Amino acid sequence: MKIIIVGCGKVGSSLAEQLNQEEHEITVIDNNQKVVEQVSINCDVMGVIGDGVSYSVQMEAGVKDADLLIAVTDSDEKNLLTCLMAKKAGGCKTIARVRNPVYHREIHYLREELGLSMIINPEKAAAQEMAKLIRFPSAIKVDTFARQRIELLQVKIPMGSKLHQCAIMDIPKRIGVDILICAVERKEEIVIPTGSFILQEDDRISIMGSYRQVNDFFRKIGIEIPKVKKAMLIGGSRLAYYLAEMLLESGIQVRILEKEKQRCEELSELLPKAFIIEADGTDKEVLEEEGIGQMDFFASLTNLDEENIMLGLYANRYSHAKVVTKVNHLRFEDVIEDLNLGSVVYPKYITANSILQYVRARQNSYGSNVETLYRIINNKAEALAFRIHANCSIIEKTFEELELKENLLVCCIIRDTAVIMPRGQDVMKVGDVVIVVTTHTKLQDIEDILKER
Repeated sequence: MKIIIVGCGKVGSSLAEQLNQEEHEITVIDNNQKVVEQVSINCDVMGVIGDGVSYSVQMEAGVKDADLLIAVTDSDEKNLLTCLMAKKAGGCKTIARVRNPVYHREIHYLREELGLSMIINPEKAAAQEMAKLIRFPSAIKVDTFARQRIELLQVKIPMGSKLHQCAIMDIPKRIGVDILICAVERKEEIVIPTGSFILQEDDRISIMGSYRQVNDFFRKIGIEIPKVKKAMLIGGSRLAYYLAEMLLESGIQVRILEKEKQRCEELSELLPKAFIIEADGTDKEVLEEEGIGQMDFFASLTNLDEENIMLGLYANRYSHAKVVTKVNHLRFEDVIEDLNLGSVVYPKYITANSILQYVRARQNSYGSNVETLYRIINNKAEALAFRIHANCSIIEKTFEELELKENLLVCCIIRDTAVIMPRGQDVMKVGDVVIVVTTHTKLQDIEDILKER
């Protein structure tokens, strides 16, 4: 696909990099010449210097031949106007970043009236990912499929666990619950395991099942699922607002620590049920005074990664809370993952995943289309849900007949209200949603699970 990205900030540059890796033809637009040149060189994409709203600049970027334009500048209004111009000038599909809560309440109206294909809000998407952790605070990451009927969680096998030196095929006998382990991270190695794979302490495992299955599995291997009653958020950003709103709706008491008086006043009006404290949340004395030791959930959401990392480390040491750490920059990702920061959330990744899902669904809707896409295990593997269409050539064939790629697992089939863990004699049918976990990237169609001939 030919894709134009307007805005070369954190999200724009990350999108350029990831979409280019998917072998799309990318052109970026930004007013800042230095930034355009840097992104063009780093990501090996075309660059145009100028205002993305401008008709002439869009024409120079090739909007008439483009399949998609994505507007991710710092201004919601500019993003919306840029998409409107692109629709008029080239007729391509458009995606706009809209972050203001006022606009986001009118998201359906804006999308319909401006003909947008998608509206993305990185802060709200990140808040939704953080809020999922409330259901399983012991998990590192939680994703859901099929309207929360299927859970995909990443957890670390603790020291002394019953799972240590246990073969995956022996889990039902040893633990007394049948759960699907679909990926294992051991140091630098990522494995899509077979039944004979032996688990070890400190492995990070990705498990899939219903809420009841996962809950039962956690209980039987001795992982607590504490109820979250009190939450503390450091920083009064848009992300903090969206997260606080979700926590309050779940009946959780929320405290937000924010340094700026004006922002505190704004949050007090927006969130009358939350406790808004004008204070420096990076001061350990303030944290102690505000009761960090009594919190069940702690999220560091300042604009500085260094502060968030230090806060995450501090909260993990001096509280029993579920700790969530927001990180914007990815330069030291491998180091960050080794630190005791609880769940690390990268808003840029979440935005890119949403757009990658849309792009892959647009690319191939013949045999199937991608309904859901998650990058898991530090973006080293993917979990995808495919909707099966009538044209699919592999429907009604048993899994025994299909030659699947290595490092790929068909985890489950959702058929009407039934959830099927597929065996050799099972088949895929029209209308099924099929969930796949793999270390292979760029899967666009369900037939991509087959070995290449």
